[in-house]
Amino acid sequence: MGKKNKSGTNLGRQLIKDRFGHTPRRKVDNDTMLHTTELQDGYDWGRLNLSSVTEESSFNAFLRTAELAGTEFQAEKLNITFVNPRQRVGLLSKTQEQTMHQKHVEHLDQLKIPRRPKWNKETSAEDLERAENEAFLNWRRDLAMLQENEEILMTPYEKNLEFWRQLWRVVERSDVVVQIVDGRNPLLFRSVDLERYVKEVDSNKMNMILVNKSDLLTLEQRQHWAQYFDCEGIRTAFYSATLVEEELKREAEAARQMAESPSSALELKQLRDAVEDMQHSLDAVEHTLDAIESKIQSNPAETADLRLPRLPGDKNSAHLLSRTELIDFLRHIFVGPRHTAQHVTIGMVGYPNVGKSSTINSLMTVKKVSVSATPGKTKRFQTLFLDDDILLCDCPGLVMPSFVLTKADMLLNGILPIDQMRDHVPAVNLLCERIPRHILEDKYGIVIAKPMEGEDQERPPFAEELLLAYGYNRGFMTSNGQPDQARSARYVLKDYVNGKLLFALGPPSVIQSEYHIFPERQRKPLEESQLPGQQQRAMRINKSTSKELDQQFFTDKPSVAHVKGRTNFPHVRLANDGSLVAGDAAAKPWRSVKKERREKLRKKFSHLDEH
Repeated sequence: MGKKNKSGTNLGRQLIKDRFGHTPRRKVDNDTMLHTTELQDGYDWGRLNLSSVTEESSFNAFLRTAELAGTEFQAEKLNITFVNPRQRVGLLSKTQEQTMHQKHVEHLDQLKIPRRPKWNKETSAEDLERAENEAFLNWRRDLAMLQENEEILMTPYEKNLEFWRQLWRVVERSDVVVQIVDGRNPLLFRSVDLERYVKEVDSNKMNMILVNKSDLLTLEQRQHWAQYFDCEGIRTAFYSATLVEEELKREAEAARQMAESPSSALELKQLRDAVEDMQHSLDAVEHTLDAIESKIQSNPAETADLRLPRLPGDKNSAHLLSRTELIDFLRHIFVGPRHTAQHVTIGMVGYPNVGKSSTINSLMTVKKVSVSATPGKTKRFQTLFLDDDILLCDCPGLVMPSFVLTKADMLLNGILPIDQMRDHVPAVNLLCERIPRHILEDKYGIVIAKPMEGEDQERPPFAEELLLAYGYNRGFMTSNGQPDQARSARYVLKDYVNGKLLFALGPPSVIQSEYHIFPERQRKPLEESQLPGQQQRAMRINKSTSKELDQQFFTDKPSVAHVKGRTNFPHVRLANDGSLVAGDAAAKPWRSVKKERREKLRKKFSHLDEH
C-alpha cells in the first residue's frame, strides 16, 4: 500500500473553507487556549443548545444555578508555586506568632460553645427544635465572622447539631463535668466556655479537669500544672489510662498463671478465705459510715468543716492517681445536691484522641466503650455504673472551637488524622523545631545532613533533611530510587502523637526551655564522611557539595590538544597516553582511530541518576 497522496484536495473541506474562511482559534484575555468543553457551541453558532439534562451532580447544579443568577466564576489553572525546601515552609515567623498570640488573648471571650435555648414543659418539640437550629446557626455565623474579620485560625469544630444536643443532655444530668485533656498540651483541649455553661445550667454543678497521659510528664511538670489550675480555681487530677490498662493486664496474666498451677490450689483457697473475711469487715465499716453520713446530713451546719474531699491545703495534688485512688476521688469530690440522690453522676467530656474512652475502660476494668481517634465514633451518650454510688455518663467525642497558629499544630496534637493529610512539610518542620537534632538521631539511629557552608550550624533540620535520612534508613523508596518522604512523614508524625517523640508544652507562667528539658545525646555522633557515598547523596537536598564540584572541575582531563600558537591542526590528534600524533594529510583522519563502542545513554550518564 503506497503513501497517501497529500497533494490532492478534499472537496468538502475546501467548500467549507471557501464559504466560512479560516476560523481563528478562540483565546481568552491572557492568550491561553480554551478547551473544547469550555466553548458554548450552541450559542456561538446562533442556534439553541437542546441537550437534555435530567440528572446532574451537585457541582454541575451549582454552576447552573450560578449561570441562572448571572454570576460568573473563573478558575485559575496552572497556578503553581515552587517552594524552596530549605525554608520553614508553612510556619509563622516569630513576629507573626506574637501577633497571633495577642489576637488570641483579645478574642478569647468570643470563643464559645452553642447554648441550648431556654425551654419549659409548655414548649412544644417543634418550637424547641426551631429555636435550637436558629441558635446553632447564629453561633456558627459568629465564629465564621471572627475567623474572617480577624484572620484567626481555629480547630475544625463540630458542625453537627446532634452531637451538641448530646453534650447538653450530659451537662443537664451530671453533677460533675470532667474535661479530659492531654497532659502534653492541656490548654488546647480545655474549653473555658464549657465551664461557664455548666455554671449557667446550675450553679451547684462542678467542673473538673482530668489530665490524662500524665505518665509522660515528670513530677515537677505536674506540679507546675497543679499550681496553674489552683490559680484558675478548678479541681484537677492526674491520671494515666495506659499505665492502668497495662497493670490490669499484668494482674490478669498473673492470676491466670496462678489458677493454672496445681501447686497453688491451697494458696488460692487461703486467699479466697482472706478475701471473704475482708469483705465482711468492709461491710461492717460501710454500715458505720452510712450512720455517720446520715448524722452529717441531718446537721450540716455543725459539720461543715468535715465535708469531703479536701486535698492537702485545699490545693491540687501532683500525685499520679491509680485506678482505686481516682474512683475514691470521684466518689467524694461532689458535696452539693445531686441530680439523683442514690449516686453521683460524673459526665466525661473530651476531644477525640485524648483518651476519654480508654479512661472509662480502665475504670470499668473491661471494655465498655469503643476506642477511636475519629470524631463521631460514639453517636449517643451512655451511662455506666462504676459502682453503686458512682454513675459515669460518657459524651461523644466533640471537637470544640479552639485557637491554633497553623494547621501543623492540629496534626501534631492529633486533632486532624495523619493518614488524611495532604501536605506533610509544615507539620514535619514544626516537629523538627520542637524536637532537637540529637534526639531524632538517637531515636531512629540515623544521621541527618548537617547545615551547608555559610548557614547557622545550630539551626534545626528542615523537613526534607529528616525525611530523606529516615526514608533511606528504613528502606522507604519510591519507584525512581529516591526516599519516600510522604510515607516517612506519616511514621514520624505518628510517633510524635503517640508520645514516642516527647514534647510537652508548659503553662504560660513557666519558661518553656525550663519546663521541658531534653536528655543529652546517648549515641556517639557519626560524621557524614564515614557513611557510604550513596547514602550521603540520598541524605542531601542538594546532591552535590561545593567540595565535590571543585574536585570534579579540576580533575577533568582535556579532550583536545593544547599547543602554543596555532591550534587548528587538522592532522594532529591526542593519543590515549596524552602525546601528540601526526597523521597523514592525504589519508582520512578517522581511519586509524579506534571506533568508540556504542553505549546506551542511560548507562553512559548513570552517575547523574544516583541518589
